[in-house]
Amino acid sequence: MTDALKKAFEAASRLSEPAQDELAAAILAEIQAAESFDAAIAGSGDALERLADEASAEHRSGKTESLDKPA
Repeated sequence: MTDALKKAFEAASRLSEPAQDELAAAILAEIQAAESFDAAIAGSGDALERLADEASAEHRSGKTESLDKPA
């Protein structure tokens, strides 16, 4: 465990029990969301590669516009 996380847990231990439970639920939800995101990205390599190929082909054929154009 990192020093920063130890300090965070030490500070959290001084909170009221309801506040600790609320913080724990938020941390666990964040970890679950990160794991779900990582799993989704890991399983989408083919789709992402296909989209990148499509975008490159559209750019080469002149179907894209520069975002740097003045309004």
